[in-house]
Amino acid sequence: MKVEAIEYGDRKVYTVGSFNRGVATYIERLPSLWVEGEVTELRRQERWQSVFLTLKDPVDGATLPVQMPRGQFDALQLGLADGERVHVYGRPTLYAQKGSFSLRASTIERVGLGDHLAALERLKQKLAAEGLFDQARKRPLPFLPRRIGIVTGNDAAAKRDIVTVIQARFPPARIVIAETLVQGPRAATGIVGALRALALEPEVDVIVVTRGGGSFEDLLPFSDERIIRAIAECPVPVVSAVGHEQDTPLCDLAADVRASTPTHAGRLVVPDLEELVERLLRARSSLERGTRRTLDRGRERIESTRDRLRRAPLLLVERKRARVDAAAGRLRALSPQATLERGYAIVRSGGTSGGPVLRDATAVAPGDLVDVQLARGGLTTRVEETR
Repeated sequence: MKVEAIEYGDRKVYTVGSFNRGVATYIERLPSLWVEGEVTELRRQERWQSVFLTLKDPVDGATLPVQMPRGQFDALQLGLADGERVHVYGRPTLYAQKGSFSLRASTIERVGLGDHLAALERLKQKLAAEGLFDQARKRPLPFLPRRIGIVTGNDAAAKRDIVTVIQARFPPARIVIAETLVQGPRAATGIVGALRALALEPEVDVIVVTRGGGSFEDLLPFSDERIIRAIAECPVPVVSAVGHEQDTPLCDLAADVRASTPTHAGRLVVPDLEELVERLLRARSSLERGTRRTLDRGRERIESTRDRLRRAPLLLVERKRARVDAAAGRLRALSPQATLERGYAIVRSGGTSGGPVLRDATAVAPGDLVDVQLARGGLTTRVEETR
């Protein structure tokens, strides 16, 4: 709407609406900029499209209203609270209807966040160069851990979530909990001590380091170099379940397995008992079928062998009989009787059947008696002539 003045003689007068619109138009020409202050009067409602807060100058008490679309604010996941120092980047605006001035924010950062990120990146590169994040050193989780160690905060929701999931999935699981500080300047020392104490517990096969979501500063202890080295040196596999899916503290890189949430960690460290029982039942059925098939094949082989053994003597006798018959046939063909049957005769000197067999005509003289044996019968004859 055009901003126009109402003329009263030589005087130009603006309505409130025109004045506000004119100022708003002028303010909109100002560039986006960063403003530093303390967060006060933070207001966020699910029904509101915007989040409202007030920036306060801690030196002189000056205040500046700030508004930001709720979706953008939630995406930052800052977990802001009153009293925190922040840098807000936005454009000055004036709501003409009410004449209210504010800063329309596009992003918010805690003071010093950039320094923290730079320091973490340097530490990350240093530890990576030492091989603490190498995939080759990652160890598999035990299928059925004898005891499960959990490093968590006192009365933390993360502890409740992971214990509930483990007990629901595998009721026989044994859990050892080491509670410690998981936030603040003393958290790193406490976490390292709890981790090392659990590693010394008998039968602990896996350790979960966990805490729920939080702000960037809340999760900083889990990027502490002491914790990273303690995880890398731990004698049993370590699962890191810190924050939410989008959070990636350095302990995630050093751990053997990274879980997106404490609940996810509970599903990783133990199998589902019902699924395990079903798998065992299926395996047992498969073994039964395999055993039955093996027994059936064995039984068939035994039956076949028994039949062969039962037939073997008969076959052996038949083969022996066949060989004997063949030998008998050959013997019969070579016997003297067979020779006689073919027209030959056996001649013995002396005229008797007991005399010597004549093989040479010179052994007898004319007038001698000889015995002649034929195929059937025989006769005695006198030699008339020898040749």
